Amino acid sequence: MHPRVVQISLDLTDLRDAVDTARLAVEAGVDWLEAGTPLLLAEGLGAVRELRAEFPRHPIVADLKTMDGGYLEAEMIARAGATHVVVMARAHAETVKAVVEAGRDHGIKVMGDNMACEDKAEASRRMEDLGVDYIVHHTGYDERNGAVAAGRRRPTPMDALDAVVRAVRIPVQAVGGLTLEEAVEMPRRGAPLVVIGAPLAIAPDSFHVAAGDLRALLAEITRRVHA
Repeated sequence: MHPRVVQISLDLTDLRDAVDTARLAVEAGVDWLEAGTPLLLAEGLGAVRELRAEFPRHPIVADLKTMDGGYLEAEMIARAGATHVVVMARAHAETVKAVVEAGRDHGIKVMGDNMACEDKAEASRRMEDLGVDYIVHHTGYDERNGAVAAGRRRPTPMDALDAVVRAVRIPVQAVGGLTLEEAVEMPRRGAPLVVIGAPLAIAPDSFHVAAGDLRALLAEITRRVHA
């Protein structure tokens, strides 16, 4: 079993806000830092370089959501200082294989994201067969909000979590609008990598830090996950 990990998703658009939030998270006991997609879009590779300089001993996940050009993207992010990179299951198999190859060549781990796949367990199994190191079991922001706007139940990673965990032998993390109690429950559900993003750490309707005492929230989550 993979050690329990708490990861904060820095889905922010200002680099200084991201670094300040990462510092607060590290002080609260968070294990991994994620350069979220909005941060990478706003600040580019410089965001990863800055996080690496500020936090030299912490793993850094680069949520590139790679769909093509897999080797080049993974190589670039590795050279910037990331330790993990994300490729999408909806990408072509050759893209996933290229990211895995780059990961092995440049010493970074590959996370395969099953967002928007109809059969997430099968997609996760396929990515494991292609060589990824972790599964990101993901229910997307727009998917969740669109369902609610249409009067349907809000989808959640909890929906197919058990099937995904059974389908693979590699570690799983669940992402997408989890409550505090759901997040803390993840390791007992077979997903030892706990991601804290929206709405707990990041405002649910903007790329800003959520209101409230984030340090206390993260300290409680890390204490309970690591217990």
